[in-house]
Amino acid sequence: MRILILCHAFDSLSQRLYSELAARGHRLSVEFDIADSVAEEAVALFRPELIVAPYLRRPIPASIWEQHCCLIVHPGIIGDRGPSALDWAIQDGEPAWGVTVLQATGELDAGPIWASEYFPMRVARKSSLYRHEVTEAASCAVLRAVERFAAGNFVPTPLDPAAAGVRGRARPLLRQGDRAIDWQRDDSATILARLNAADGFPGVADQLFGEPCRLFDAWPEDRLRGGAPGEVIAWRETAILRATVDGALWIGHVRREEEGSAKADAKPFKLPATQVFAAQLAAIPEAPLAGTSSNFAAAGRTWQDIRYEEAGSVGFLHFDFYNGAMSSRQCRRLLSAWQWAQRRPVSVIVLMGGRDYWSNGIHLHSIEAAASPADESWANINAIDDLAEAIIANEKQLTIAALQGNCGAGGCFLARAADLVWARAGVLLNPHYRNMGNLYGSEYWTYLLPARVGIEAAQAIMHNRLPMSATAGVAAGFVDACLAGDAEAFRVDVARRAAELAAAPALAARLQAKRAQRHADEALQPLASYRAAELAQLQRNFYGFDPSYHVARYHFVHKTPASWTPRHLAIHRDLGWRVPW
Repeated sequence: MRILILCHAFDSLSQRLYSELAARGHRLSVEFDIADSVAEEAVALFRPELIVAPYLRRPIPASIWEQHCCLIVHPGIIGDRGPSALDWAIQDGEPAWGVTVLQATGELDAGPIWASEYFPMRVARKSSLYRHEVTEAASCAVLRAVERFAAGNFVPTPLDPAAAGVRGRARPLLRQGDRAIDWQRDDSATILARLNAADGFPGVADQLFGEPCRLFDAWPEDRLRGGAPGEVIAWRETAILRATVDGALWIGHVRREEEGSAKADAKPFKLPATQVFAAQLAAIPEAPLAGTSSNFAAAGRTWQDIRYEEAGSVGFLHFDFYNGAMSSRQCRRLLSAWQWAQRRPVSVIVLMGGRDYWSNGIHLHSIEAAASPADESWANINAIDDLAEAIIANEKQLTIAALQGNCGAGGCFLARAADLVWARAGVLLNPHYRNMGNLYGSEYWTYLLPARVGIEAAQAIMHNRLPMSATAGVAAGFVDACLAGDAEAFRVDVARRAAELAAAPALAARLQAKRAQRHADEALQPLASYRAAELAQLQRNFYGFDPSYHVARYHFVHKTPASWTPRHLAIHRDLGWRVPW
């Protein structure tokens, strides 16, 4: 079928549905929901048989839904209505939640139901639940709804809010007054739920050091205590620790409110908490991780973005960076941890990344905040290149990148620097750079990508700029294996397979073959020459006359609403497009 994906932005859920539907042979085009007239024009050009709307911030105009079946993906259980469905579920502590696929009508979220899915809730940030449970449930429900629509004989169920078993109800927008934290009364669990419900967007309005700001990225703390409730009592790397009535919580990221911004003309954006309040933290004690090595996983819950675990001859290096972004300092710290792990008595090292993201490459927010974004871009890309080079050059251990979460841009090639890439079913990769203002990219992609998929396929991947599912990655040769879709089952599977490789009699021969291949590659073309060529292109991106990268980064960081849909997504706007009959 011809299916138009109508969305506010091409977010992770929209990309997942795009990949799933494309894999089933549907002809797809995407239009960003910018204005009624733009959406109407897209429908007229593409003539879709079905419209799927996974992520909208306003109703579909009647001129469209009255003429076409429009399936809305609502992140709530049957009967739930309103714009803050998942926020309310997290803040209210719902034990289970779901996704409903319903048909657009004149009443918001109240149309006939085509499919629904349920899932147990876990204590997690909204963004994490959205990327895992919500996305998996939405994928199942949308695919079922599309099959039912294609069959032609399915009758969707009208919503009856009074029907037995319908728990959902209409809920208003969850406003800051409903999210507010009372540090003198609320316990840690209550505060964590409120911060989790607001993570990603819009954050919780609060104050730090007397300045109004939004709070994001909360982590529980089991051991550190002290100070009056609400007081900042410690800091560690990018996070600050605030006392509560019954303990303490870490806050990883904040965004100053505009009236609290340092410069009158500055538009604040989300940054690591210790970066925003660096001056104020000079008088606050640091709380480094204790022990003989801070790399080992800490006992109990605490803020720890890099941690190491060991099981027999296998080492597991976790790096859980917020939104997968890796600043210059984070790259250097991870390189140090990697070099330390190489000295451990292990024969296999697994790079685990984080639960939500493996890596998305350089840290665009920190770059935007720098005194010289060009200089910081240069420092950041060189820091991540140093890390990629160290992984490629490892000759002592078999290395595995285990992708629990999505991976984008330079993060994809950092993963490919390992000997093997294993991806969880449901993970999305975006192994390209050009969406960020025609950025050329580095991380040795010109060495790693063609060697895996071939020169023509590498050029197509970079040119097409489309998401790649784990199964598509295996088919292309970029990914070595697609493993279990359930997050816990994936980790168990990774540990089992890694242990089998470590114990395999052929390991020594495998490592010898790895060394021989690296030496042969080096003799053919030195690794340093790939990096030099990539950096020469990036120098033009960072310092050249074309400001496209800097403009695109600004709009990305400040979340500027899209004014048009990229042509590689909106194929109906290609001048060569014709409706196939």
